[in-house]
Amino acid sequence: MTDHTDTGRTRMPADVDAPDKVAYGLTFRQLAILAVAALAFYGAWRGLHTVVPLPVLVGAAVVASGLVVGVAVGRRDGLSLDVWLLAAVRHWRSPRALSTTDTLSKTPDWVQAPKRAVMLPAPLKLPADAIDDSGEIRLGGTRAAMVAATNVNLALRSPDEQAALVDTFGRWLNSLSTPTQIVVSAQPVDLHSAARTLATAAHALTHPALADAATDHARFLDDLATGRDPLRRQVLIVTRTGAGERGEHAARRRATDTVHALSGLGVSARALDGAAVTAAVAAAADPTARPDLAASPLPTPSSPGRTSTPRGRSDPDESPHPFPHTHPWWWPALHAGGYRRSRLG
Repeated sequence: MTDHTDTGRTRMPADVDAPDKVAYGLTFRQLAILAVAALAFYGAWRGLHTVVPLPVLVGAAVVASGLVVGVAVGRRDGLSLDVWLLAAVRHWRSPRALSTTDTLSKTPDWVQAPKRAVMLPAPLKLPADAIDDSGEIRLGGTRAAMVAATNVNLALRSPDEQAALVDTFGRWLNSLSTPTQIVVSAQPVDLHSAARTLATAAHALTHPALADAATDHARFLDDLATGRDPLRRQVLIVTRTGAGERGEHAARRRATDTVHALSGLGVSARALDGAAVTAAVAAAADPTARPDLAASPLPTPSSPGRTSTPRGRSDPDESPHPFPHTHPWWWPALHAGGYRRSRLG
């Protein structure tokens, strides 16, 4: 009996990007590695079988063949072992420190030379040349723009709504013609400072019921920060222009089109200006630093019967709206996905 419950859906394998198997279940890359190794073994045999004892050659060939087969068919961290080893060699040869200053200038004579070799920092070369006021990132001959968005909780939707959201997201993905990057990050949120601000402001309230509610909410925030690890989730989408695409604000237009396309998912999104893009890039370079709240790129979600706290401040202790009915700066962490215990690596 045929099951028609999945009508209109097609199962797609997860390994669509896997290389094709050419022969004996091996890819062309694996066959090339084995073929080169076989030629090397044959050449070594032709040149050494008259001067080296046969048992020694056989033993060396067995060991070398095992290593070659392991490199050809082995995998590590989702990569083939030969690619993984090549990346390890490149990492070992790459400089351990980078600097934005001139590292090629001559050392002054008054500097005492070290007694042992010291690895000097290499020049730091970033792909981005500049960020203009409109938020466009100049990448040599192309430009990029950044969009900040909230997320959608599919678990709370019905199956029909989930299918509609996935279909809308798929249409946006199919419309992309240039490289696009989606970055999802989570940063720890300091709720102790917000609790202290709320507790301090509660004493200035004239109505006893409102003061009690503010004090109770401050205790809730303090308990939440003590027993949990609340996170501030951030979703950034980087759109990029094509190689031959012309126009002064082509990347900005692509970002605006992305905002319009994601609006069908119920996502709050906005294209970032220069200050917000700079803050986002700085946070990506130093994820352990506290985010700049004044230029935070995360859109503020709206909710019926609530107002959003102004975001033009850099310290939550200076919040002009510490009352429970407003949205403090840490609200997106609880609204966008709930708080959960997590360990950041």
